Order: sequence, then structure tokens, then C-alpha cells
Amino acid sequence: MKVKRFFAQTMAEALKQVSNEMGPDAVILSNRRVDGGVEIVTALDYDENMARQRLGEKAGEATNGARLAEMQADQHRHLESELTRSRSRIQEVREKRAAAGAQYTGVAFNDAALDEEMPVAQAPQKPATDSGYSDELASMKAEIKSLRELVSNSSAQAERKKPEGPGNAVQQRLSERLQEFGLGHELAGSLAQQNRNARLEDAWKQSLKMLATGVRTARESWLEAGGVYALVGPTGSGKTTTIGKLAARYVLEHGPDSLALVTTDRYRVAAHEQLFVFGRILNVPVRVVDETHSLDDILDELSDRHLVLIDTAGLTSADRGYQEQLAELARSHHNIRSHLVVSATSQPRIMKSVWHCYKMANLAGCVMTKIDEALTLGESLGFVMETGLPVAWYTDGQKIPEDLHRAQAVPLVRLGVERLRAMQHSQAVAEGA
Repeated sequence: MKVKRFFAQTMAEALKQVSNEMGPDAVILSNRRVDGGVEIVTALDYDENMARQRLGEKAGEATNGARLAEMQADQHRHLESELTRSRSRIQEVREKRAAAGAQYTGVAFNDAALDEEMPVAQAPQKPATDSGYSDELASMKAEIKSLRELVSNSSAQAERKKPEGPGNAVQQRLSERLQEFGLGHELAGSLAQQNRNARLEDAWKQSLKMLATGVRTARESWLEAGGVYALVGPTGSGKTTTIGKLAARYVLEHGPDSLALVTTDRYRVAAHEQLFVFGRILNVPVRVVDETHSLDDILDELSDRHLVLIDTAGLTSADRGYQEQLAELARSHHNIRSHLVVSATSQPRIMKSVWHCYKMANLAGCVMTKIDEALTLGESLGFVMETGLPVAWYTDGQKIPEDLHRAQAVPLVRLGVERLRAMQHSQAVAEGA
């Protein structure tokens, strides 16, 4: 795993540096404002398990994937700081030694001039401080070497460290059931270990309660609170359809006069057609961001609207316009609350990859789609628990707006349990056939 830090005056410049030097597979560990611009810490071949092992006992403080990535970035900053400090001390010692050497040369020349008057010439003595400088320089070199070895050998040490297995039968059976629910191996193991001292059924219920506690949801409805909301995510995740459902629900409750739709998708042919269809049906204006109309200019014109919904292009880091779109959302002077649209049918790795890809848009939360098509919901619930993204809405069908629902943690976990039971029943029927 290669970790590197980038500095630039603007977010767009920083993203360009990351793309040029690290390539499209780079994972953003953290981004923050610093004096003179922004700082981004990125990684290649990022692995959360390896990151936890590198952090050691401190990894226990990481309650989700976002916090883990931030701690990995902090560790990298600390190591860089230590290396810089050691290099500065070595340079200082070298300069002192060079100055002492120059002074000693002058003394040797004067002694040589006196040799003509002295019958016996004594060998010149090195300054006493010279050995001191040598010792300090050797100490500094050893320090920087140890820091380098710490960075280079951490991967090998992480691979040699074997994870501990379940402590007892209840823990193992509980872990297996949680994984069947759809949770990842690590999260299932963590919940099972915390509840292993109870009976299996009690431990199962307690684990579900802990899962519900860890799933954050939005505190207020967009339709009531108002504001500017952008949906980001890959192609096919359901962004445009979800905006249509939100717009229809809003018009039914509040009318069309205080709503507007915006799209930033200027990269695909006929990308706006579906959104314009929604606009015509609901009698709501639809604006398009292009070369002559910036996002901020359009939002300035729509400042009198109670609710503005922004549809975006489903781009990946390898696509043209990816950096431009993220920078456009991140640097806007309007308070744009970007939400990641995650399909419940996606694999957990794809969910995390999409999150890493879009989190530079300063994600405020997420929307879960295609709940009705997912075999199990543990993958989605585990994702939002590990990333810490609050769930604002979820969709479970194509009906507009009936299949749009405000997200609540307990009902979502309960729905996941029902989905697990349905899957187990179908398997039992199939095996008995």
C-alpha cells in the first residue's frame, strides 16, 4: 500500500495532481483545508484490514471506514513529519561539522608555519567536538533508518499477523448467521465477539440492536427543510429516478412553484431527456449546467426556490469530466449537500470503491436504492455503518412516488431480517423439491 500527500491551492489542482501521479485507482484517505490551499492524502492498493493492522491497538478507535482512513492519513502525516525532522537535524549536524572542519584547517596552517621555529613538531589534535558531531550524526542516521524500516516493513508485519478466530461456539455460529444476513466478515466477527457470552438467540438480537444503533439516518426531511441537494453515484444506481420520486412527492405536498431541478450531466448524448420528462409532467423548471452556465450561476438564479435537486453524471475516476464535476460541487459557494446513491444490489467492494471515488464531493449522506431487488440487506447496512454516512432515503420499486421512503434504522434492520428469512425459506423449499 503506497500512501502519498498532495498540496495545491485549489481542490481541482489537487485532484489533477493525484490523477497524474497516482492514476485512476488512487483512494482518497482524507482531504482538508490548510494554509495556502488544500491537502489530500491518497493511497494505492488500499486495504482496510492492512490499515487496521498497521495502526495496531489504535485501530480500535476507528468506529467506521471513514475514521479508519482518516487515522491512516494521520499516521502518514506523523511519519512524514518525523522523517523531515530527522533530515533537518542531520543537515544541522553536517553544517556544524563543516564549520568546525574549516576552523580546524585554519589552525593547522598556523601550526605548520611555526614548525620552522620549533625543534619538535607535535601532531595537530582534532577538535574535541568532532567526535561529538560524528556520534550525533550517526544517531540521526540510525533514527531516520528506523523510520524508513517502520514504513517499508509494516506491510510484511501486517501479513505475518494472523487474525484470531472465534473464541467459542456461540461466537462462531453468531458470526456465521451475521454473514448470512449479509454483513462482511470483519464486522460480523466484531459483533459476534462483543455478544459471545449470551445465548445464541439473545446474542443475535443484541447484535441486531447494535447494528441499528450504528446505522445513522437523516434527522430531517429534505422536503420540509428545503435547501440544495445533489445526488452523485455511478451510472445505473438510480439517481435520476430517485430525483423524480422526490420531485413528485414534493409537488404533491407543496406544489411546483418552489421546486427546481438541475443537471450537471453534459457529457452524454441525450442525458437530460428523463429529467426534462419529469419537469414537463410536474410543471417544474429544469436547468442544465454547461460551458455558458456554471452551477453557481444557475443556483444564484434559483435562490428563491425552497428546494433544488441536482442530478449528476455517473462518472468514474477514469472518465473525462470526473474531476471537473467533483470540484464543481466541492467549491460551490452554495451549501450543496451531496448524497451518494448506492444500489443495494451492488457488491460490498463496489460500494466502498464508489464511496472512495465520490467522497471528495464532501458527502453529507447517502440514498439506498433497489432495496426490492437485493437478496439480503446486510451488505448495504454494513456499508453505511462502516462509512458513517447517514441514510436519508431508500427506494424499493419503480412506482413514483410511492416507492420512496424516509430512512429509519430500526425498520431497515427489521426489513433485513425479513429478507433473510425469505431467503432461508426459499432455500428450504428448493432443497425439499
